[in-house]
Amino acid sequence: MQIQRKETASLPTKYGAFTIYVYECKDGQHNIALISGDIKQQPVLVRIHSECLTGESFHSLKCDCNEQLDKALKAIAKENGILIYLRQEGRGIGLLNKIKAYNLQDQGIDTVEANEQLGFKADMRDYTIGVQILVDLGIKKIKLMTNNPKKIQGLEKYGIEIVERVPLITKPTKTNQEYLKTKKEKLGHYLEDEGFVE
Repeated sequence: MQIQRKETASLPTKYGAFTIYVYECKDGQHNIALISGDIKQQPVLVRIHSECLTGESFHSLKCDCNEQLDKALKAIAKENGILIYLRQEGRGIGLLNKIKAYNLQDQGIDTVEANEQLGFKADMRDYTIGVQILVDLGIKKIKLMTNNPKKIQGLEKYGIEIVERVPLITKPTKTNQEYLKTKKEKLGHYLEDEGFVE
C-alpha cells in the first residue's frame, strides 16, 4: 500500500513542540508522524504506535496504550525523534470488533482468545505503512521504542536497521494485569518491569 504525504504543520503540545505530517493511503485512511527536533542525525528515536480510542481518548484502564503513548511522547520530546501513529484500532480488527472482543473478555476469556473467537488472528497489525513513512522521512537507522518482537521483525524485513530496542514499560494495575500477562505469554512481548506479577 502506497502512501502520500498530504500536509505538514507545527503542533505545540504539553510535551513540547512537534511538527505533524499527515500521510494518506490509497484507501483514504490517514496516518500521522509527529517529529521533534532535527532527525537528520541517525539513529533516531522512533515509536510506532497503533491507535487506541478507548485508552487514549477515554482513558480505559483495560490496556496500557495511553500510558505507553504518554511515555513515548515525553521521551521523543526530550530528544530528536519520531512518533508514527497508525490507524490500527484493536490490533488491526477495528473499533466495533474491538468492543465485541471486550464483551467476550468480560465473560472471562483473554484478549487473544477473544480476537480468535471473532475469527481474527491474535494480532492483525501491519507495519508496512510505518516503514513507508520512515522511508519518506529519509530514516534508515532507528532506536525503536517497543516491547513487541513482531514490530521489530516487521521493520527489519523491509530494511530498517534497528540499532537499539528501547523498552516502553508501564506499571501493571489490577485492571490491566491479565492483559499484560497475555501479551507477555501469548504474544511474546518483552515485559521487564519488576512490578509485573506472573
